[in-house]
Amino acid sequence: MWKLLKRRWKYLTARLGGRWEEKADPKVQLEQAIGEAREQHRRLKDQAANVIANQKQTEMRLNRAISELERVNRNARQAIMMAEEATSAGDEAKASSYTNAAEQLAGRLITLEDEIESLKSLLFQTSEAADQAKAAVAQNALSLQEKLSERQKLLGQIDQARMQEQMNEAMSTLSEAVGEDVPTLAEVRNKIEARYAKAKGAAELVEGESAEGRMLEIEAAARNQEAKARLDQLRENLGLPDPTQDEIAEASVVDPATPKAAED
Repeated sequence: MWKLLKRRWKYLTARLGGRWEEKADPKVQLEQAIGEAREQHRRLKDQAANVIANQKQTEMRLNRAISELERVNRNARQAIMMAEEATSAGDEAKASSYTNAAEQLAGRLITLEDEIESLKSLLFQTSEAADQAKAAVAQNALSLQEKLSERQKLLGQIDQARMQEQMNEAMSTLSEAVGEDVPTLAEVRNKIEARYAKAKGAAELVEGESAEGRMLEIEAAARNQEAKARLDQLRENLGLPDPTQDEIAEASVVDPATPKAAED
């Protein structure tokens, strides 16, 4: 009995969901999708900011530890020198006190050195995580921009679809009074034209998708070419040689053993 009720409930839920999808305004759904994409990008930026903040905090802790290590090192050297002076002056009490202080400072040096090594390892990990977070935000920003561009195109398509639906409804209203038992010639012609228009529309959609794919491929090639040009410009500004020119120069060098073998 429980299984039957559960199955019935799933059926009713699916049916109501289907009706809701049919009656839902596509523009509202489109805005909801764009709003969700923007919210997702905001959450990603917040997470990336936390990762970068962790990296910055680790870097500050490392700098403080290094500064503390330098200070303790100076104090330890000073304590040793003062202990030597006290020993030379015959003041054994001061010499012993300065020696104890130097030993404590030496222990502090060991602790700081271990802490610095640990912080260096942690900084390396957090830096990698920060770089990955920055890359994820940049990639998601590009994806969001593409969705916003797609939104404008979809809004235009929605308006066109509504206009076509209104025209179809008007034409169907005009033809409702025509034909009773046998379809009229106009009804048959309308059916044929509708099928032909649908087929042509499907063909145009396929062609549009192919054209859009080619445009994306062209844009990707253009971006790659622009990136290569920018890399060549950076190499030129840094005074670095072009690796492709070095490969051509190496390939053009003639092996000295080759002519000798030819003369033999």
